[in-house]
Amino acid sequence: MKIRNMMTRKVRTVAADATLEDAARIMRDEDVGLLPVYEGTTLAGVVTDRDLVVRGMAPGLDPRNTRVWAVMTWGAQTGRGDWSPEEAAAAMERQRVTRLVVVGSGGALEGVLSLSDLWAARSRVTHHVAAEVAGVVARERAVLHA
Repeated sequence: MKIRNMMTRKVRTVAADATLEDAARIMRDEDVGLLPVYEGTTLAGVVTDRDLVVRGMAPGLDPRNTRVWAVMTWGAQTGRGDWSPEEAAAAMERQRVTRLVVVGSGGALEGVLSLSDLWAARSRVTHHVAAEVAGVVARERAVLHA
């Protein structure tokens, strides 16, 4: 099985110069926690619901006037649709992320793969892989915030 068969294909994006409020509304409307961020036609990075709260709201930035580029993570962690779940999970583990932006050979956005997608594949291999990545990411976050 390839991750293109597991990932979410219908993915909304946001411009780097959009406001935090704009990004939050898209996340709410689409029920997602991550948006790929574009500068023109170039994938610049990602913004997560956590970025909006921790880097935006907690320091008191005004969501109506603050731009996504101020809180986003620059340089999206990407994967390829023809990767196996194991390859994707290894990349997630190395990069300490729980979601990968999936791009095609020309760099065009194809979708987003999350740990939930790996888990939903319902195979023993993907369950093991998803659990391993989740454990690594959780341990890393615990160390960073201790």
